Amino acid sequence: KRRPRSASSCGSRAVAAMAPRGEAVLLMLLLVLPPASAGLSGYFGTKSRYEEVNPHLLRDPLSLGPGAGGSLPASCAPLQLRAVLRHGTRYPTAGQVRRLGELHARLLRRPEGTAACPAAAALAAWPMWYEESLDGRLAPQGRRDMELLARRMAARFPALFAARRRLALASSSKHRCLQSGAAFRRGLGPTLDFGGDEVEVEVNDSLMRFFDHCAKFVALVEENDAAMCQVNAFKEGPEMKKVLEKVASALCLPVEELNADLVQVAFLTCSYELAIKNVTSPWCSLFSEEDAKVLEYLNDLKQYWKRGYGYDINSRSSCILFQDIFQHLDKAVEESKSSKPISSPLIVQVGHAETLQPLLALMGYFKDDEPLLASNYARHAQRKFRSGRIVPYAANLVFILYHCDHVNASQEEYQVQLLLNEKLLPFHHSNETISTYADLKDYYKDLLENCHFKEECELPKVNVTAVDEL
Repeated sequence: KRRPRSASSCGSRAVAAMAPRGEAVLLMLLLVLPPASAGLSGYFGTKSRYEEVNPHLLRDPLSLGPGAGGSLPASCAPLQLRAVLRHGTRYPTAGQVRRLGELHARLLRRPEGTAACPAAAALAAWPMWYEESLDGRLAPQGRRDMELLARRMAARFPALFAARRRLALASSSKHRCLQSGAAFRRGLGPTLDFGGDEVEVEVNDSLMRFFDHCAKFVALVEENDAAMCQVNAFKEGPEMKKVLEKVASALCLPVEELNADLVQVAFLTCSYELAIKNVTSPWCSLFSEEDAKVLEYLNDLKQYWKRGYGYDINSRSSCILFQDIFQHLDKAVEESKSSKPISSPLIVQVGHAETLQPLLALMGYFKDDEPLLASNYARHAQRKFRSGRIVPYAANLVFILYHCDHVNASQEEYQVQLLLNEKLLPFHHSNETISTYADLKDYYKDLLENCHFKEECELPKVNVTAVDEL
């Protein structure tokens, strides 16, 4: 196995190759804490609540939001909906729970009579309720996320979700995704003729966890520490050092006892408590909005280099899913032209942030002019690539295929819309929110014809370094 390079070796050559992550005290602290949503909740990255991208849902969980009507002519009828969803709100993974336990234990070990330290005392008194057995499982809020999403989708596209329509439901093999799929189905109630409320969710890891099946991605990115050299460099950089020192000071701990991972787990605990329990955790008191921006960038760096634009293989491994989407759209067009009923009017698939992020990168969305690096944090203050805005819990990318009557040309008969998190997403080729299906296929012609999963994901035969290959 290749030896990982240290963060300091993240030099110009590597970057160039990479370019095209006491009870009374507790009560007192909680009373003076501002609501997390006031300052920190916009910066939780992939651990963000879905409501951060759709704030109107906090007032009315079934609201379709502003501009829900879309911009389609009345003569267009939806033929097919293809949705790729991220699972709902989940518990921390076993690894995150372990790190939180380690940090909490350090606070409990602080000797009696040491310097007055209200933050440390409050957090030592905080009940550590997370257990490793929760390991990334769907939280009750996650089931609610999915049920409500299903109800809003059905309200937005009533003709597609009408009685006796077939729903094809697939999921990754992970428990949180299977449960999310079942919750989505429950949200639709008994209206769909799909053999009663207990729906069979098909496991399809080849589409929902394509990254696991891509040898090149696994060897050169997933299991190669050198691939994360920008993330590691940022952990050691001046912005993180400042946050680290501030948190150590607030907890009255020597700065040597903390590292970027422990500080990040404290920050993510703030995010979990908000998403899972809708409470402002005392862990939030350790961070200002400026700290939150730094920690969000750390999360985004990891997403960028592991799932986004950092390496071509990140997005190209998703070709298999991208092409499958278009194969089903093609089939619906053919069936419509032959006046046959559409065999798959509703296709809903549940995966992960790691399923959606590469797919959106493959399609060219949220790409900044310059790569995200450890050294350009300040220049990326207004970046497009913000994972919390793109793939929060329950994120969803939806393709809607329409058949339109009374059109001027035959190629206008079939049109498409794209929604990300229930908002219309403009197409790259036109900057419009509606496209003819022919134009969309033409724009992505190269990906549809020349991106072959087997060839893309094959490991090179010769023994080259990861950096050279990527």
